[in-house]
Amino acid sequence: MFFLMRSLLIIFAAASGYFIVLPITGAHLSYIGLISGVLIAIAALIFEKRIKKAPLRIVVGGAAGLITGLVAGNLIAYPITHLIARDSYLELAVYLLANSVIGYLGLTIGMKKGEEFDASRLITGLSRATGAPEAVPPPEPSATKPAIVIDTSVIIDGRIADICETGFIDGVITVPQFVLQELQYIADSPDSLKRSRGKRGLDVLAQLQKNPHIKVAITDRDFPEIKEVDAKLVALGKALGAKVLTNDSNLVKIAELQGVCVLNINRLATALRPVAMPGEVMNIIVLKEGKEQGQGVGYLDDGTMVVIDNAREFLGKAVAVSITSVLQTAGGRMIFSKLKDDIKRTAYQQ
Repeated sequence: MFFLMRSLLIIFAAASGYFIVLPITGAHLSYIGLISGVLIAIAALIFEKRIKKAPLRIVVGGAAGLITGLVAGNLIAYPITHLIARDSYLELAVYLLANSVIGYLGLTIGMKKGEEFDASRLITGLSRATGAPEAVPPPEPSATKPAIVIDTSVIIDGRIADICETGFIDGVITVPQFVLQELQYIADSPDSLKRSRGKRGLDVLAQLQKNPHIKVAITDRDFPEIKEVDAKLVALGKALGAKVLTNDSNLVKIAELQGVCVLNINRLATALRPVAMPGEVMNIIVLKEGKEQGQGVGYLDDGTMVVIDNAREFLGKAVAVSITSVLQTAGGRMIFSKLKDDIKRTAYQQ
């Protein structure tokens, strides 16, 4: 459907350019209008892709500026064409130049002013003029409440909602528009797994907004010159002086290299794992066989692997074990242990 509409746009623009130029230059040069129409249509399609990522206030400001610029361009070109000699080529050149230059200036100025526009000030002014109660602006990051920029991985992960419930997060949770767009894209994915992850992320955001213990702010601030979402997050963190909350190890490395403070939920989960000391006794369910002869393997509630000597015969059963050593690896922690009864038997034999 979109391909058909874009094809019709190019055909219509080419035909319009042809018939606009035909009475001015004659049939022998009307192909100039045809080519110009095609180029204008292609430029419009490129502009369409870029404008989709822009906030609404920038789009409205750019549209208003472009319309104003085109009107001004025509008003300037009209008297000029009547002052100069009646030459169809020169007349066309004056109109094209005036509309192109002044229209472009109007577009860029309108987009810039649209970016600077603060709707909250307008609402406050209207409220004061009409006597209506003033609207409360959304929370903004401040010195007392620092901004914490979160990425898509943290939202989909979901643990951020539980962490915020505990009150350990002290700051304004800042969600960029480009992260929301990425989350919406995932939620609309044809892949069922991605779609469910995206919907879960949207539910987590809704849960965060209802949490009375934290403040959630949506920011329109974007960096159109940067393509990658991770790089945009780092740039936003720098611009706001904010911390970036993520589960993405690559984003952690990029942010740290650029001097942006990073909060990693996976690191937090690792740090909060209960400390296991040699000699400590615990109950473990033997779930599978180990690599070595007679070994059994179980897991703690946080996923830590527990290797148990001489426990293969107790598969599917809970056994009391005593920790002998703890090994910290790049992939996590491993606990080595022995059956408590084996330790007692060894001590008795000695």
